[in-house]
Amino acid sequence: MEKSTTILLIEDDEDIREGVRILLDSEGYRVAEAATGAEGLSCLNDQVELILLDIMLPDISGLKVCEEIRKTSVVPILFLTARAMESDKLIGLMAGGDDYLTKPFSYAELLGRVKALLRRYREYNEHGAKATEEENPYLELSGIRIHTSINEVYVNGREVSLTELEYQILRLLMQHPKKIFSAQNLYESIWDEPYFYNCNGTVVVHIRKLRVKLETDPRNPQYIRTVWGKGYRFGTA
Repeated sequence: MEKSTTILLIEDDEDIREGVRILLDSEGYRVAEAATGAEGLSCLNDQVELILLDIMLPDISGLKVCEEIRKTSVVPILFLTARAMESDKLIGLMAGGDDYLTKPFSYAELLGRVKALLRRYREYNEHGAKATEEENPYLELSGIRIHTSINEVYVNGREVSLTELEYQILRLLMQHPKKIFSAQNLYESIWDEPYFYNCNGTVVVHIRKLRVKLETDPRNPQYIRTVWGKGYRFGTA
C-alpha cells in the first residue's frame, strides 16, 4: 500500500481514533484526524481518498458534515455509528454516505470496508484519467446523456452531480435498458460484496436519491422504474 493514501478520520472518541489510526497506519495509510465536525471539514482537501465519519459529534452531527462534504466532493464516506436501527443507517445513506459500520466493530471488518471503498474510488478515477486521453464515449437514452467512463451526467442538457455509487447504478441500468435488475443484482454488481437481506435498504436509498436528482417527479419516475416484485430497470425500453 502506498503511503500517499490519505484517510480522514472524524471521530470524537480518542480511544477509537487511536485504535483506528494504529490499524490503518500498520497497513500503510496516512491518517488525518479530527475530533469535531468543524475540524474535519477544515481538514478536507484533494489528497483525501476516504472519510471515516462518526455520526455523533460534539459540535455538529456527522450527517450535517456529510451534507457539507457532498456539496463539493464525491469522496467515499464510511459512517461509524453506535445506532444499530436500520432507519438510522438509511438516514446516513440519504445524507450522502456510501456505507456504514456499527459500533463496536472488528478491525477486520473496518479494514475490509476501507479497502472496498478505496478500490471502487480508484477504479473510477483511473477510468476517468484514461477517458481524457481518448474520444469521450457517451450513452444517451430518453434525454439522459452519460459518459461511460467518468462521472459526467446530463438530464435534458442540465448537468447533474452524482456520487460515485449513484453514477455506477445509473450507468449499469442505462447500459442494459431491457434488463430488470433485482436488488441483489444491483448490490452485488455495484458494491461487489455478497448480498444479505438488510442490503435491500441500501439499494432502495440509492435508487431514491437517484430519482430525486434525475426525475421531474420522483414519485412518478420516468427514468428509474420499479418493476414490482422483480426489481428496477431504466425507462420503458
